[in-house]
Amino acid sequence: MMLSSFFLWLLLFSSLFSHVLGDKAFTGTYGVNYGRIADNLPPPESVVTLLKAAKIKNIRIYDADHQVLRAFKGSGIEIVVGLGNEFLKDKSVGEDRAMSWVKENVQQFLPETKICGIAVGNEILGGTDMELWEVLLPAAKNVYNALSKLGLAKDVQVSSPHSEAVFANSFPPSSCTFKEDVLPYMKPLLQFFSQIGTPFFINAYPFLAYKNDPQHIDLNYALFLKNPGIYDAKTKLHYSNMFEAQVDAAYAALEKVGFDKMDVIVSETGWASHGDDNEAGATIKNARTYNGNLRKRLLKKKGTPYRPKKVVKAYVFALFNENLKPGSTSERNFGLFKADGSIAYDIGFTGLVPSSATSSFLSFKGIGSSFMMAFTSFAAFLFVAL
Repeated sequence: MMLSSFFLWLLLFSSLFSHVLGDKAFTGTYGVNYGRIADNLPPPESVVTLLKAAKIKNIRIYDADHQVLRAFKGSGIEIVVGLGNEFLKDKSVGEDRAMSWVKENVQQFLPETKICGIAVGNEILGGTDMELWEVLLPAAKNVYNALSKLGLAKDVQVSSPHSEAVFANSFPPSSCTFKEDVLPYMKPLLQFFSQIGTPFFINAYPFLAYKNDPQHIDLNYALFLKNPGIYDAKTKLHYSNMFEAQVDAAYAALEKVGFDKMDVIVSETGWASHGDDNEAGATIKNARTYNGNLRKRLLKKKGTPYRPKKVVKAYVFALFNENLKPGSTSERNFGLFKADGSIAYDIGFTGLVPSSATSSFLSFKGIGSSFMMAFTSFAAFLFVAL
């Protein structure tokens, strides 16, 4: 009896300590895209410090830069690496080429660096390069087969994010369909991803929708602020913000082609803090409002009106303002942080500040106190038992 009580106490003790540590675990709903088209960003080692201070545990990068992957060693931060569009044709030719890439850019960094996914291409279908449409699926299959032969397929997910350009229409959400010219390429890709358990990744930007049609889109609807919302007559569902409507539009399109069980994850979303004169809505105030409200919404870990049991997950674009990105001014101003590591605007993150060390110490001190309380009780139990 005494022995049974001893093991029962050990179980309770273990659960208590696991709970103390578990409070710091990432919720699995919020991530950030770490783009690096700039010449003034902090070194990757400082970025790890920044992410830890902000408690961001999931990131996506658009390549497989070795300096970045080495810097994240032992950080516990989960990383999706990118196989750039420029490599797809080569990797589609043969599995041996994909194998070489996976060994060089993924396998050698595991498990110390937590590479959890490979994004094969970015916004290929619906884009202008039709040759890439042809090679996307073969490239994805070759990468997956390489992972499988190396015993990594269960830990490293193969995916491919899409833009809204794959849809013929998306309003109201229930009417969303894939474009006819995209379907011959999309359906086999979805079939493959369905077989290996990969969600549908969509880059969803209420900012872009508002910027392109500010006369007909309520800014408050795009920013998660109070507004009349929209009503979808087919589903009889009400939408109070565009972000959820965009996610449900993707679910509706998937359902129409037979993939109603597939999850949707937002691989990019964000709001520019500056823009050209013709870029409506690109202000610091709107960027702060959108990203602040998005973060609060994601941390609630809830679903959408059409898929209430499917918790929404999203990666925000982007971690930093990127001063070398081509295009309009907004393209260089999506960052949550400035190049020096300070916050671009306040949505609850701290940035690279001296007080981060103090915060870490206090967090450790809290864990230590709980551990000492449990250890004292454990010692007392042993004294009485013996």
